[in-house]
Amino acid sequence: MKKQRFALFVWLLCAVQFSIFNFQFSTCKAQINTDRVMLMGRNALYYEDYVLSIQRFNMVISAKPFLAEPYFYRGLAKFYLEDYKGAEQDCTSAIERNPYTEDSYVLRGLCRVNLQDYVQAEQDYVKSTRINPQNKGSWHNMVLCQMEQKAYVRADSALDVMIRQWPREAENYTLKAQVRFAVEDTARAEEWITRALEVNPYEGPAWSMKAMVDLNRGHYADGEQDLDKAILQLPRNASLYVNRALARYHQQNLRGAMTDYDAALEIEPGNYLGHFNRGLLRAQVGDDNRAIEDFNFVLEQEPDNMIALYNRALLLDQTGDYRGAIRDISAVISEYPEFWTGYQTRAQIRRKIGDIYGAERDEFRVLKAEMEKRTGTYKSRTKTRKKSERNPEDYNKLVEEDAQQPERENYTSEYRGRVQDRQTDLTILPFYVMTYYKHTSAVSTFIPFHRTVDNFNRSGQLPLPLHISNGEANASEDRIQQHFQDIQAVTEVLGDSPETTGLYLRRAMDYYHVRDFESCILDLTRAIALQPRVALSYYLRAQVRCAQISSQTSLPGTSSSQPLSPTTEAKIGYGQALDDLQQVMQLEPDMLYAQYNIGNIYVQLHEYDHAEEAYTQALKIDPRFPDAYYNRGIVRLLDGNTQDGLSDLSQAGEYGLYGAYNLIKRYSKKH
Repeated sequence: MKKQRFALFVWLLCAVQFSIFNFQFSTCKAQINTDRVMLMGRNALYYEDYVLSIQRFNMVISAKPFLAEPYFYRGLAKFYLEDYKGAEQDCTSAIERNPYTEDSYVLRGLCRVNLQDYVQAEQDYVKSTRINPQNKGSWHNMVLCQMEQKAYVRADSALDVMIRQWPREAENYTLKAQVRFAVEDTARAEEWITRALEVNPYEGPAWSMKAMVDLNRGHYADGEQDLDKAILQLPRNASLYVNRALARYHQQNLRGAMTDYDAALEIEPGNYLGHFNRGLLRAQVGDDNRAIEDFNFVLEQEPDNMIALYNRALLLDQTGDYRGAIRDISAVISEYPEFWTGYQTRAQIRRKIGDIYGAERDEFRVLKAEMEKRTGTYKSRTKTRKKSERNPEDYNKLVEEDAQQPERENYTSEYRGRVQDRQTDLTILPFYVMTYYKHTSAVSTFIPFHRTVDNFNRSGQLPLPLHISNGEANASEDRIQQHFQDIQAVTEVLGDSPETTGLYLRRAMDYYHVRDFESCILDLTRAIALQPRVALSYYLRAQVRCAQISSQTSLPGTSSSQPLSPTTEAKIGYGQALDDLQQVMQLEPDMLYAQYNIGNIYVQLHEYDHAEEAYTQALKIDPRFPDAYYNRGIVRLLDGNTQDGLSDLSQAGEYGLYGAYNLIKRYSKKH
């Protein structure tokens, strides 16, 4: 009996231990799965597949709602989709779970800025600076929020702290000048502008402010020179061209003014001042039909703009549309019954169509008014009018803003898409990748092609054609679902015939486009083991390894916020990618894009000599490859070889990468 009880006890003990082990194993497995789903979500987020990333973070939140990280990243995806309210709520959820993470406060602050809740946004930036006092972006944005609230004393105090911490940052002095302008202390503002330019002679906003001061004083030549320097640093700012056009117009340089309005409207097609003033200048030089187009645009934006309507009437008269001209003038007169110039013009047009009675009636009203007033017509001496002034007698004057105020600095943000899309001074062009969804460029004339990819597409092993591209488009939600279905179908087939290389490549591409990089690398490794002489497999594995490193090190909240300062883990990954690409070059010595990608990896590793050599080898394969010229030019500038760097950028511009010319313009002066 005792033996039976003892045996039962041992059996129960073993059962309990087995249950505990089984629970621990399942918990560990769940941990692995959620970590993997979290990584897939971050990968999708990095590649701007926001809908897919939100789905992944939803799965993690459902499994582990106590984690802060998935809420933060889901909020980031919503921020990119401009769902600022939803992003704010997710950031709040992340903060409730972990109130010591700086990124959550920074992102919530940006959401609240976009929602124009500057009071709450300021509080978020205050908390961010308490967690990390060295975060310049948070200090900068906090000051802008204070300026939006007209809390200039707080802004001034915060800027004093910033100047003490970062005395060589010119934008701090520029912000100081903005605060002084806001309180109408122009003298002190000029002093801060001067200090900003002493710290950095290439500070575009400071030159813009200096130009504003000169224009307000009527020093148009000086203002134009200041704007030249501002535009050199800020070439995509439409308002700078509009202001320079006014400065040139005041100096009788109509051709230069017209050129500036064209440039402003190319950058910002909806710019009101650009269209109105260009319309007037076009009318002055007899380009009536295109002037009408400009005023049509203005009237679409402001149907009650009587001055634009009267100018269009004059142009319709010039082009022979007399009834259209009468219609427009009549609308102006009904709004301004004492606009005598309008009556005179309408009388002249009515005579052209034989309406003598109508013309004489208009002329009689003008004569009667002149007899009653017994005064001459007042003529203003100014050549321009303010935007808010709507006196129709000033119909032929160019328009300027009501008050020449300095442009407000933009809020700084690390959340602007992929690293390679950020606008920085010296940034290389991205990797060339194999993808189903290529991003077509409207600028470069270079068409990527290689016979290996073409032959593989002809083999019909993939459901979609494979493209070589240096930019990927996002897959639609339907396409993403098709990839998941294809993964399941291929997995079932591989269960029956696991020795099929093409199926592993096919499933690897599916995994790549749903951003499951780990599974993708496993399938490519299996494909290479089966057929080690297929160059495409090595190329794809190198591509996925680089993508995996970028997605893990370039998003906020990761271990490294500097993508060009790789961690030890990243160095290992880049080393493996280099080995794969070297294998590609052995199998396909003319594989231009593999050689180019080798150069990009060396740039990530800060090995500029090796990068330059890799780009040079790529240009030996194709001497007309613009991306290699561009990146070699960047590397040479970074390495101090200015002359050769600018020469390479010039060659890149000649072959269609026109953005190189802006770098040439800037760095030829700096060096």
